[in-house]
Amino acid sequence: MTDRPVLALVAHDAKKDAMVAFVRRNAEKLSVFRLVATGTTGGRILDACPELNLMQLKSGPLGGDQQIGAMIAEGRLDGLFFFADPLSPMPHDVDVKALMRLALVYDIPMALNLSTAEILLRSARLTGLRTTSATPEISVPR
Repeated sequence: MTDRPVLALVAHDAKKDAMVAFVRRNAEKLSVFRLVATGTTGGRILDACPELNLMQLKSGPLGGDQQIGAMIAEGRLDGLFFFADPLSPMPHDVDVKALMRLALVYDIPMALNLSTAEILLRSARLTGLRTTSATPEISVPR
């Protein structure tokens, strides 16, 4: 197991451009993470930012969402950036819901849109990963 936190990047078709733009803008910050991405999204990100440490999985409908879900269940994923398109029909809607359910069950930080992704990327939750624990303790003055 690597000591670098692992983030997953997923984007529906209508959100792929937004994901690529987000990654391009934040390539330096993302370079400290190991990245995994579903098929087409991963290919587009690698085209834009070939210097990133990114493993391309299968396309979402062909099992990529399930591969990411397995990583969550096995404790091998530290965050999920899933730019979902709520206005387009999804033939693999069941897989998408299962992935989101796993992120909720295992308390994985998850960003579903650009605004949340920007906040999550600069949060202490992600920057403190694996330095002490996955859930940093908060000290409260007495």
